Amino acid sequence: MVEGKLKDNYKNEIKKYQPKPKLLLNCIRAFLVGGLICLLGEVITKIFIGYFGFTEKNAGNPTVATLVLLSTLLTGIGVYDKIGQYAGAGSLVPVTGFANSMASAAIEHRSEGLVLGVATNMFKLAGSVIVFGVVSAYIVGLIRYAYRVFF
Repeated sequence: MVEGKLKDNYKNEIKKYQPKPKLLLNCIRAFLVGGLICLLGEVITKIFIGYFGFTEKNAGNPTVATLVLLSTLLTGIGVYDKIGQYAGAGSLVPVTGFANSMASAAIEHRSEGLVLGVATNMFKLAGSVIVFGVVSAYIVGLIRYAYRVFF
């Protein structure tokens, strides 16, 4: 009983010294940086279409590969982490954020060896994302099939 009061008192006292989150500023930063990453993707797509003769349909794959390469390089030299600290969730745009998380895990565990360090820790995150993607695609496929059959 006394322990619970001490915890409550501690929580109330510590709140006085904790900085207040700047929610509006954080939302604006996330929106702007996420938008800039998406704008960069659109620019890269237009470059593939204009200079290399890709169609709109075929330009997506090299655009994604280029964004993954750029975010991995920026993670390797430590720039993407600074972008993430500034932008918060805005840097988690799916393609670049996923590449950043995999590259960060690989860099962090490289001292443990190529297989047991880099490969296993890098794919801990990737495994769950891939499983979620496959299961989601299966469920959406079942829903679409059921819709076609019954409607």
